[in-house]
Amino acid sequence: MNEAIIRTRNLSKSFGKNHVLRDVSIDIPEKSLYAVIGQSGTGKSVLIKTIIGMIKPDKGRIWYKDTELTSLNRKELITFRNRFGYSFQNAALFDSMNVEENLSFPLIEVQGIKNKAKIKKQVAELLEWIELPGIELKRPDELSGGMRKRVGVARALILHPEVLFFDEPTTGLDPVLSETINNLVLRVNKELGITCVMITHDILAAFKYANLIAFLDQGYIIANGSPGDLEKSEHPMVKDFLRISLGGLES
Repeated sequence: MNEAIIRTRNLSKSFGKNHVLRDVSIDIPEKSLYAVIGQSGTGKSVLIKTIIGMIKPDKGRIWYKDTELTSLNRKELITFRNRFGYSFQNAALFDSMNVEENLSFPLIEVQGIKNKAKIKKQVAELLEWIELPGIELKRPDELSGGMRKRVGVARALILHPEVLFFDEPTTGLDPVLSETINNLVLRVNKELGITCVMITHDILAAFKYANLIAFLDQGYIIANGSPGDLEKSEHPMVKDFLRISLGGLES
């Protein structure tokens, strides 16, 4: 396994009396597919948003390679965010824009690219790669749920991030479309060599695709390791969760 591209140590975050993260320490190896699982409301999304700087931790430290992100000022952190991509749970496409405009937006607003021919070429190549060629002029409301998810992934990819975060990539999809999206996540990881961090309720997918899995419960990491490591966990919550989710898996 490669060295860690992201490390957290003793990361904690509360909102009032609600302690969402409690001393979370994880290592995400470079070019791995890392899954964060657990029940709803246990802090999975807050963990990811804290890592990329959308939420400021109350305590703890975060590193991207050799750079401590928690020591950067706001301007420096915003610059570093260009290394990260974020695929939102609901794709979060701009309804007023067509597909080409949605994918062009980061190129124009973040990278300042003005060459329309260059932008069109990048958009077309990326749509070809996600197997949705020729949909540039379609609006989000003309796309199926699975297509919107894939376009959302494409928009996250267009700035060539080194780490791509997926927030519940298969929520609201049927099993066939869910497999399509999970296979796309795997392609992003294997074909493009991008480190992928996936928050998911799809436990079967996490065990099928992820190299490493972190189990978050009540703000704590209660299990962390390979799928095989979690299968052997003696923690009662992990055992019950996997027994129900994986159909009687023996630990």
